[in-house]
Amino acid sequence: MLPRKRTAFGDNANEDDRLAGSTAILQRVASSMAGDSKYSVLPENDGTAAAEKDDDAGSFRKVSVLPLVFLIFYEVSGGPFGVEDSVRAAGPLLALLGFLLFPLVWSVPEALITAELGTLFPENGGYVVWVSAALGPFWGFQQGWLKWLSGVIDNALYPVLFLDYLQSSVPSVAAGAPRSVSALLLTAALTLLNYRGLVVVGRAAVLLGAFSLLPFLAMAALAAPRLDPARWLGPPPSPPDWGLYLNTLFWNLNYWDSVSTLAGEVHNPRKTLPRALLYALLLVVLAYLVPLLAATGAVAADRADWTDGFFAVAARALGGPALGAWVQAAAAVSNAGMFLAEMSSDSFQLLGMAERGMLPEVFARRSKYGTPAAGILFSAAGVAVLSWLSFQEIVAAENFLYCVGMVMEFVAFVRLRVRRVGEGGGGFRVPLGTGGCVAMLAPPTALIGVVLALSTFKVLAVSLVAVGVGLLLHPLLELARNRRWLRFLPASDLAF
Repeated sequence: MLPRKRTAFGDNANEDDRLAGSTAILQRVASSMAGDSKYSVLPENDGTAAAEKDDDAGSFRKVSVLPLVFLIFYEVSGGPFGVEDSVRAAGPLLALLGFLLFPLVWSVPEALITAELGTLFPENGGYVVWVSAALGPFWGFQQGWLKWLSGVIDNALYPVLFLDYLQSSVPSVAAGAPRSVSALLLTAALTLLNYRGLVVVGRAAVLLGAFSLLPFLAMAALAAPRLDPARWLGPPPSPPDWGLYLNTLFWNLNYWDSVSTLAGEVHNPRKTLPRALLYALLLVVLAYLVPLLAATGAVAADRADWTDGFFAVAARALGGPALGAWVQAAAAVSNAGMFLAEMSSDSFQLLGMAERGMLPEVFARRSKYGTPAAGILFSAAGVAVLSWLSFQEIVAAENFLYCVGMVMEFVAFVRLRVRRVGEGGGGFRVPLGTGGCVAMLAPPTALIGVVLALSTFKVLAVSLVAVGVGLLLHPLLELARNRRWLRFLPASDLAF
């Protein structure tokens, strides 16, 4: 079924806006009927159209497979830093099983949905477009608000964690004004790098990823002759800290859909996106399991020793001070890579929302480097405001908001499947029928219920306030459009 395109204008919109919106719709419909891929209403039927769009995109280069793999890697993981709490909360065996089995329950379904819907709608905005197509623009906006806020909360962690890993070498950044100033300067420097272009960020992600992962290969080689499997099989604490355990797994293995918000910047997304997601999934799982197997199996340590930074301690025990310093530097660098990838996703999401008329037109403007300057600055401001929260509060609040957004994403995926949208369109399809897709989503949906149920009252209260802000923000922006307080591009949504 072809989607119905409609343009929403406020009552006070002038005749020029109405004429422009109507002309745009007629142009899309007529061009679609004529087979013009530039204006086709549904995604094109082969994988060449996205590549052809590169020629129409001006001088801005598109992202290829390898940089995209590392952008996904940093949006999801960034390496094993931060998984230490899983060992402290539940012991080595459950930690290893968690990072082996949790990807099957959560990461694989989310990556499959991202591959299918990302190739069905290969444009910036990602999950906002999916939910808008399935449930309408109001819920698409709510999805965008919750996912953007969740991403910004997540990004507020990384300058803080960077300084945490750096403070043993530079004690002056441990606390007080020097720490606050350092966090702001780091945020500004990484924001500037994002401004310089997504291709630049992708290349930086590849280099940072290699630097961050190589010391763990050295750790694994040194640990191999010292492994004692009995250390992996030790009993879990009684009782395990299930809340900390699940939050740690969830935080380290989600956000596979983040790459969808910059699908419009990917070279030939119909082919590139599914391949990059597959390679990134394998890379992420190995990046967790190999260091955990090495450190838990070859280093004698109490469970209480497994706190942030323990991998540097394990590296020193296995390879001496030089390897320990490398792991510590890799941890700091990894946080910089995660910041870059997350900000790219967040800012291009805002650009995609503005292109659909959900946000003011200023967010749709690009810099001379092809980057969404307003979205980058807006996201950086959010990071600066939220960086005062504690680590555990950030992780718990981010997980709560992310879960609410994922529920809408699951519903949108199933609804588009029921309506057979994109069937035979030439993009990637999850090799399951509608019933199989529902069954695939049952375990992650149950997991979402568990994560939400384990939230503290403080996290619940803060998250519900955030949801309420989104419910109020949409009508306020519609009022600004109707009263012409702000300039918007013509509003449109896919209706299936």
